[in-house]
Amino acid sequence: MEKEKLIKSSETIGGGGLESSLIQLIHDHNLTTIKTREQADKAKKEALKSAVRVSDLLVETVNGGVQETYVNQKRIENEIRALTASTIRFTKQTDQWLSASHAFNSALKEIGDFENWMRTMDYDCKIINAAIRNIYKQ
Repeated sequence: MEKEKLIKSSETIGGGGLESSLIQLIHDHNLTTIKTREQADKAKKEALKSAVRVSDLLVETVNGGVQETYVNQKRIENEIRALTASTIRFTKQTDQWLSASHAFNSALKEIGDFENWMRTMDYDCKIINAAIRNIYKQ
């Protein structure tokens, strides 16, 4: 609007003289200032649009990385749960095997002890039998 007023007033300024030249210079300066201001405003708006676009692109990029990281984290957590369950299951199975192994070892020891006791008893019986035969023969 200011620009239009200046243009109209510059058209109505009559010719001649130093005063009209100075007024013309002032009007030209004002027109140039207005054009410069309009260009600056336009450049400012374009820069703001560009900054918003860059900001949006950066947010999209960061969000994409965050989303991928979140998905990977959830997948890792699921794997951890599965591995923990497997570990617990294997631990129980190992404990059962150890228990069975100890029971088997104990049974073997008992068989060995029984076998040794039988040998001792057999030997004692042979000694007693030999002693009784010696006594009976005399």
